[in-house]
Amino acid sequence: MKNILIIGAGKSSSFLIKYLLEKSDEENLKITIGDISTINADKLINNHKNAKSVILDVFNTEQRERIIKKIDIVISMLPARFHIEVAKDCILFSKHMVTASYVSDEMKVLDKQAKEKGLILMNEIGLDPGIDHMSAMQILDKIRNKGAKMLLFESFCGGLVAPESDNNLWKYKFTWNPRNVVLAGQGGAAMFIQESTYKYIPYHKLFRRTEFLKINDSNFEAYANRDSLKYRSVYGLDDIPTMYRGTIRRVGFSRAWNIFVQLGMTDDSYTIEDSENMSYRDFVNLFLAYSPSDSVELKLRSYLKIDQDDVMWEKLIELDIFNPNKKIGLKNATPAQMLQTILEDSWTLQEADKDMIVMQHLFGYELNGEKHQIESSLTVIGENQTYTAMSKTVGLPVAITALKILKGEIKTPGVQLPITKEVYEPILKELENYGIKFIEKEVSYLGYNPNYVVG
Repeated sequence: MKNILIIGAGKSSSFLIKYLLEKSDEENLKITIGDISTINADKLINNHKNAKSVILDVFNTEQRERIIKKIDIVISMLPARFHIEVAKDCILFSKHMVTASYVSDEMKVLDKQAKEKGLILMNEIGLDPGIDHMSAMQILDKIRNKGAKMLLFESFCGGLVAPESDNNLWKYKFTWNPRNVVLAGQGGAAMFIQESTYKYIPYHKLFRRTEFLKINDSNFEAYANRDSLKYRSVYGLDDIPTMYRGTIRRVGFSRAWNIFVQLGMTDDSYTIEDSENMSYRDFVNLFLAYSPSDSVELKLRSYLKIDQDDVMWEKLIELDIFNPNKKIGLKNATPAQMLQTILEDSWTLQEADKDMIVMQHLFGYELNGEKHQIESSLTVIGENQTYTAMSKTVGLPVAITALKILKGEIKTPGVQLPITKEVYEPILKELENYGIKFIEKEVSYLGYNPNYVVG
């Protein structure tokens, strides 16, 4: 019998738990789900005989260690900053570990100890990061095996609302952690390289410099990820002339989101006095000049030069952001936290809503004096509010990886990313059984994206 501990039963865990429950008899698995509350875990387990939920406070060292000692592998679905304490326990008690989060510097330090103990600490094995790494490396390895020279690599991913549930002007709803959406792009300039020239986009310009994309006959836009350059060495692309990673949204989203950025509503660095008693309207007025006569609406339109018949204005009205009666209700909240509260009113997935994951890679290379380009695209539609495309594309790679580690099919020890053939080939193959399959086609070589827009 193999014992699996899942820490965290949030939005991305539904398909992860479902997969392991379905495999539990065949693979002789016992699954323990630990969380600060067992409500969601119990719902997902649904009285399955091979699973149980337990209260687990990750900050309670004695409790955490007692539970980890009894299992064979830990799947941590915690926020990224909390993985390290779990990882240290895994090293101490000789347990494998899997996470979907970006590998941290603190995690990398554990590599030597993990190798000495023959342990696998697999990171970045969700969607983005995760499926993007595996699908990109699979094609990159094929291109390099031909002896070709890489000229371009662009990668885009986004969690969106599915067309059948797309019923607001923003064409967007929260499909993962809303806080991460509100804070997206912060923490430094976006960095990438284009035609051998380094480019930097400061946060206050990020959402007005986008690329237009066509994926499976649908139009999208993308803004630059914060650091597109850090994977050059990981992917073996140190000398590539063009490398760009971006986040996908529906066309028009970024221009409208830029309103919040320019006003300062996405700032998370300070708290607002008396925030719990403020109305939505009060919140907007915080960022506008005082006027004894002009309304909040007039001041905002004047400041941002938005016409009353502009769709940008209609998007703000749709959010009910000028309502004087709705209260924020958060004490000592930052502007970003207050904005998140307002947006969750409008952008939370309803029970029958479906979300959508869209990903696209572009590979440009030169072979025998000729330039070629490959376009590889993925679209996944969720089932409902619980079994989302986001939870499917994050949770299934995590679950498949954990099981393959337990079965000895993934063997290489250490702090890892899923960039080796040993990892990506079997996982991508199994993901195809669940409808997670890329459509790959040869297209004319274009070099850098000609639809790049500077606003």
